Amino acid sequence: MVSIASMTGYARAEGRDSLTSWVWEAKSVNGRGFDLRLRLPSGHDGLDIPAREAAARRIARGNVQLSLTLSRQSDAGEMRINTALLTRLADLCREWQAVRPELAPARMDGLLAIRGVIEPATEDEPAEDAAGRDARAAALKDSLEAVLDQLVASRRGEGARIGAVLKVQLDEIKALTARAGACAALRPEAIRERFSLQLAAVLDAVPSLSEDRVAQEVALLLVKVDVREELDRLAAHVAAAAALLDQGGVIGRKLDFLAQEFNREANTLCSKSADVDLTRIGLDLKAVIDQFKEQVQNIE
Repeated sequence: MVSIASMTGYARAEGRDSLTSWVWEAKSVNGRGFDLRLRLPSGHDGLDIPAREAAARRIARGNVQLSLTLSRQSDAGEMRINTALLTRLADLCREWQAVRPELAPARMDGLLAIRGVIEPATEDEPAEDAAGRDARAAALKDSLEAVLDQLVASRRGEGARIGAVLKVQLDEIKALTARAGACAALRPEAIRERFSLQLAAVLDAVPSLSEDRVAQEVALLLVKVDVREELDRLAAHVAAAAALLDQGGVIGRKLDFLAQEFNREANTLCSKSADVDLTRIGLDLKAVIDQFKEQVQNIE
């Protein structure tokens, strides 16, 4: 079975070689379609197309932010003393001491603590050749694939949680629909009694109505009290939504359409209801449907 994916997720993948370390970060949120915002360091524009193609292969909907950060590696164990700066500082100290003899002489540990006197030994780093650059480019693409795979896994994990919630809400809608169908106000004898009272009221108000007009009024009254069509459609929509959840894949738009249909039928049910219990069930339906629709907004 194909899993359900949320449009919300986050992933991070790191990598390094002898000269450089890097971090790919990817995060996504809800969106009407697929939109990728890509941020790459200067000089790495060659990753633009591969990154967009790799993301589009995996993700159908959602606003995705993908960024790459590079840091130059340095060997913290290899440092050097900036002798030119140290000599200049020592000379300045001697000059000031000649002017202000009361000053204590400069100490070496104090001079070495001044920023810039001790610095990383970078001047002897070997120049990077074409083979090294190609190897890094391949490693960056591998990390890109890894972070996108992690993002997909994150979205699917969230999708599984939402899918479980949606199934519970569908069961609630199904149960409420069944309760509405079994409501006492919809039993034939109750409908006949209510219909007789309403028809009598019409005839008392206008005793001179023709048979055709009476027939029209009868038809209108029947339409106003009959909610079986709405209940049948609700049951059909519940079955369709359950089938989509079992099917999985990119189903967010279809579920959103069904949620709108759920709401339409529940509104009609409430507007037609002339019974307190049926109206209460209709309002409960609307509350669950609103929760269902809110969760569906997160589905890819």
